[in-house]
Amino acid sequence: MLPVLFRIGSLDITSFGVMVALGALVGLWVFRRELSRAGLPEAALDAAVYGLVGGLLGAKLLYVFEHLRESAFFALFLDRGGMSWFGGFVGGLIAGFWTIRAKKWPLIPVLAAATPALAIGQALGRIGCFLVGDDYGRPTQLPWGVAFPKGLPPTFERVHPTQIYEAIFLAVLTWVLIRWRRRGVADRTVLGRYFVLAGVFRFLLEFVRVNVRVLGPFTVAHVFALLVVLLGLAILSSRTRQASRTRQG
Repeated sequence: MLPVLFRIGSLDITSFGVMVALGALVGLWVFRRELSRAGLPEAALDAAVYGLVGGLLGAKLLYVFEHLRESAFFALFLDRGGMSWFGGFVGGLIAGFWTIRAKKWPLIPVLAAATPALAIGQALGRIGCFLVGDDYGRPTQLPWGVAFPKGLPPTFERVHPTQIYEAIFLAVLTWVLIRWRRRGVADRTVLGRYFVLAGVFRFLLEFVRVNVRVLGPFTVAHVFALLVVLLGLAILSSRTRQASRTRQG
């Protein structure tokens, strides 16, 4: 663990904050490259900037409201960790969608171009979660289990490093998404597959994460993951119907 990298006066520069910033910069760079390759306007980077702000705000607010019974609002909001993936997903998607619509850019092509950037940005953010000991999993006897004595909350038991599981998956997903786009896979297909794969992985990962179970073995994140999968399937289904109508025409 490396929660604090250094201090400037009374200000702690945390590894989580640095990794989130690095994820944002790398994500913007990847998004710019994808926009250029697709012949889309570079100004569409505005959607990523607004999506980043909306995503960070949504991620923090959902985490705060999920843990309000544990501490005061501002204590949770200013905490060095504590981010909800689904809060970030919804907040970023809403902000990005609003920006794309307001600027009258093509919605599906821009969102598809953003998928590799979203995946790599989140992967780097998850490494930040690991460094501060946030969002870890259940106890495990596996040899790669990790204890987080200064984590959020602290644990002296060896637990699943679910942050690393997710970072590895997202790094592979980034590569796959870029490969699909280079091979000319349709934008709607790329976007739908991204939602399905990300949602399925997170649904499965929730079984080894530490989260409140709200419906039998299922958590709130399970529900959100299922909704993301259904959104992806709907996008893929609309692609299939569109292709069918084109052949019939």
